[in-house]
Amino acid sequence: MRGSIVPHIWPQMIIVTLLSVAVTLLETHGYIHVAPIAALPFSLIGVALSIFAAFRNTASYDRWWEARKILGQMVIDARGLSRQALAYLAAEPAVARRLALHSIAFCDTLRCLLRDEPLDEPALRHLDARERALMQASRHVPNRVLALMSTAIAGALGRGQISPQMAQTLEERVTALSGDLAAAERIKSTPLPFAYSLLLHRTVYLFCFLLPFGVADSMGLWTPVIVAIMSYTFFGLDTLGDELVVPFGTTSNSLPLMAICRTIEINILEDLGEPNLPSAPQPVNFILE
Repeated sequence: MRGSIVPHIWPQMIIVTLLSVAVTLLETHGYIHVAPIAALPFSLIGVALSIFAAFRNTASYDRWWEARKILGQMVIDARGLSRQALAYLAAEPAVARRLALHSIAFCDTLRCLLRDEPLDEPALRHLDARERALMQASRHVPNRVLALMSTAIAGALGRGQISPQMAQTLEERVTALSGDLAAAERIKSTPLPFAYSLLLHRTVYLFCFLLPFGVADSMGLWTPVIVAIMSYTFFGLDTLGDELVVPFGTTSNSLPLMAICRTIEINILEDLGEPNLPSAPQPVNFILE
């Protein structure tokens, strides 16, 4: 069952299989007579359904893949900002450290935003009391963290600790993180048109529940086996598309936001010379969260 879609679709499969068993037994013992249906209509519907499910799953996978690239770019930008701050703000180590820690906070607060979760301790533990109060009062926490970064860079520039060119370079990293934020929000807030999912759901259920009546006369006692295999295929494709279309969710096929954030945290804290680093992310039931 590792990585299988069966735990999500077993109720539908059992219902359809039991229905096919009942239809087969009643037909075999002569209690009912199901008028035979030609194989051609079911074949045409099955082919059309397969094509439509493949189209929807391809669109869902494109969203998942784009979200994966966005998170990969976020890793690059967060590490880059931290590295540049520590290297070029040596005259103001406190400011460099705050920028590095804010990079960690940005990633974790973005995780909470994308998963519609309240701010947790990992998202707040690298912020001071004043910053925590600001975050908890903000309606868009990741954007507020970016504002703190820009304010710190502007302060260092105003005190003459960095050149305008270096300030521009650091601000470009902050702007890149803002772009990652906007791209992730776009994925989250613009799902596939609901009509795609609704049409596929309805057609899959109608097809699978009508299938026993269509093949019982010709398949006989093999009907439950054939129906179980067909229902596994179509229900599985349908459910897999539902999971892929929400790449920032918490299902087994969602992206491991927590693991990505912990990796960024470990890398940046190591650059800061912190002796006590968080534990590396480990799979839970073979899945990274």
